[in-house]
Order: sequence, then C-alpha cells, then structure tokens
Amino acid sequence: MEQEATYRGTVYPWQCDHVGHMNIMWYVGKFDEANWNWFARLGLTPSYLRSSGRGMAAVQQNITYKRELLAGDIVEIRSHLLEVRDKSIRFRHEMTNAETGEMAAFCEITAVHMDRRQRKSAAFADAIREIALRYLVEPAEV
Repeated sequence: MEQEATYRGTVYPWQCDHVGHMNIMWYVGKFDEANWNWFARLGLTPSYLRSSGRGMAAVQQNITYKRELLAGDIVEIRSHLLEVRDKSIRFRHEMTNAETGEMAAFCEITAVHMDRRQRKSAAFADAIREIALRYLVEPAEV
C-alpha cells in the first residue's frame, strides 16, 4: 500500500555540520516528527494518548544513512508498518530527497505501547490493532 508522507520539511543551513551536510541529530529529529504523524494514522492520536493514559516509547532505533542532504533540500518521509504485536509495533521510515527521489536514510524503530501511570507495557486496544493491521506491509514491499 502506497503511503502518504508522514513528514515533509526543508534542510536549513543551521542544521548542517562542518562538512556541509545535515547533521545526524536532525535526521533523528525529522524521524521523530514522522513518528507522531505515523502514530496518529494508526489511531494513536494525541487525544487518545492523553485520555487513555497511554504512551509510546521507542525501545530500539536503527538508522542507515545512504546519501547526504544539503541546505535547501526538501525532505520527505514515508512510513511502513512491519510488525504488530500485542504491546509493540515495528516500523520503518524512509527519508528521501523530494526533488531527486533518492533515499537519504531509513530508520527502523520498535516502539512499545505503555501505561504511563504504571510505567509498564500495555496491550493495544482492539480498535487500534484493527487500524494498524490495515497498514501492515509485506516484507518484499519495503
């Protein structure tokens, strides 16, 4: 299933390091912004998280850098759900240069659904699982 972008933005000069490309801290930040748009698509909206006392916590994140991004480049991230478990999800963000279509980086994250008060993992509600399962992709698609 082709996904709409979960993030679109620009690389600003102040996000670049001493060699002239976007510093790794900004890749992490842009992937994080994509997380929240992605979660909302899965039903994990800010209002759901607040009213239910739930939260999401990343427990593993791996980033692979493929091509540099320079000041002025337009960045787009698309996200794909790889796995849904009772209390966790695993997904992949793909960051591309929106002008050239070249992949700049990808990030795979495992995140746990948690009860914020008890500070421990919690099962996804059935409604959230049903939405998430619609976004699940086959391994060959990513």
